[in-house]
Amino acid sequence: MRDQTIDDFLGSLAARVPAPGGGASAALHGAQAAALLGMVARYSDGPKQAGHEELIGRVLAEADALRDRALGLAEEDAAAFTAVTDAYRLPKETEQERTARSAAIAEALAAAARPPAETIDLARRLVELAEELLPVGNRNVITDVAAAAEAARAAATTARVNVEINLGGIRDEEVRAELAARTAGVDDLTTRTDRVTATVREEIAR
Repeated sequence: MRDQTIDDFLGSLAARVPAPGGGASAALHGAQAAALLGMVARYSDGPKQAGHEELIGRVLAEADALRDRALGLAEEDAAAFTAVTDAYRLPKETEQERTARSAAIAEALAAAARPPAETIDLARRLVELAEELLPVGNRNVITDVAAAAEAARAAATTARVNVEINLGGIRDEEVRAELAARTAGVDDLTTRTDRVTATVREEIAR
């Protein structure tokens, strides 16, 4: 996926194939958010940012690392969903086959929920970085902080439904509870995103 052109990826996304799908898209929203924050941080090296070099450098380093991790999650999601499809294709003629197939599906669904669950965690951290960068970043690219926050919101809300769709088929109650808990903070994340975007809009309207 890393080596595909944007057009090739979109073609794969639009095709009638199991993956990539919404989970990969969620992770790529996260990658875009991280890239935007990295860009703002790189532009924030002028005299107006004096005294904030440590914060900006930390945001830059983490944004770059999160961008790479998000791409990895997109790839992991596509592979995990392909495994779900393969599990559903297992034979089910005998009782033994049906039992094995059911167990394989449950295991594959649990694995498929993990990349979007981590995408939610990643998106939350990206919003936190946007909040940190917003007050000190280069004002000429301040709208890109809002763009990053909005991309992180899309990552989180898209990933949430991709976790939730898998929960019903997961047998392990502990795993289900853990995954459900990781979706619980998405509404708070969207509220924080609203504040970042509102702050940017107020500033550029002056």
